Amino acid sequence: MNSPKLLPWYARRAGVPIERAEALWRKAVRKATVETGWVGTSEYFGAAVDNFLELLDEEAASLCAPGMSGLFRRHSRIMRLPLTLMEDFTAVSAAWQRLCKPEQRAA
Repeated sequence: MNSPKLLPWYARRAGVPIERAEALWRKAVRKATVETGWVGTSEYFGAAVDNFLELLDEEAASLCAPGMSGLFRRHSRIMRLPLTLMEDFTAVSAAWQRLCKPEQRAA
């Protein structure tokens, strides 16, 4: 069975080399063949993809690469904080100005 077209994307997302992902795909296909007994059905392909994703997750967990996405997410939130505070301040200031206009107080 040919490997799925998304295999390189899955491999990059998990941080696994493409060659290793192809080996994991072949292992997942063998396991799906044993599980379903049929080759070429949708059940077989679904089992192969599920097995592949499980094997890929196990492989990614065994690698010692630190995850940087959380750090970058926090950094971007911190960098946006002054802009968010300024937007909140201008909204509060505009509301305060509307409440404190002298012509509205006399009416």
